[in-house]
Amino acid sequence: MASAAIDELRKQGGGFVIERYTVPGIKDLAAGARILFDRGCDLVLALGMVGRQPVDKDCALAADFGLQAVQANVGRHILGVMVHEEEAYDEVNAYDLLFRPDAMRARAGTGQREGFSDAGPLKVGDR
Repeated sequence: MASAAIDELRKQGGGFVIERYTVPGIKDLAAGARILFDRGCDLVLALGMVGRQPVDKDCALAADFGLQAVQANVGRHILGVMVHEEEAYDEVNAYDLLFRPDAMRARAGTGQREGFSDAGPLKVGDR
C-alpha cells in the first residue's frame, strides 16, 4: 500500500520528502503517526488493510479513533487510508492537501467519492 501511495504522490508533483514508519498492526497507526509528527513531519498518511471479519472492523474503528485523537492533539492532519477487503482502493488526497488546497476546497461538498460513484452535491430546498 505504501509503495502505491508514494508512487501516486510522486506523479502529482514534488516539493516533499517522504519518511516511512511501519507499525506491527492497524491499531498501532496512531502511535506511528505521533512518532512521525515528533520527527517533524507536516502530514501523515496512515495506511491500513482491514479484513472482512467483525473483529477486523472493530480494530479499524479503534485505529480511527486513535488517529483522530493524535491529529487533534498535534493540530496536524492525518489522512487515514483504510482499505477494506471488500471495497475499492482509494486514491490519496495528500498532495492536494499540502500543495493545492484550493483544489480540495473546490471539491468540498460536491459529493465526489474516490473509488466509488459520486454521491452528488447536497440538495438544499424547501421542506
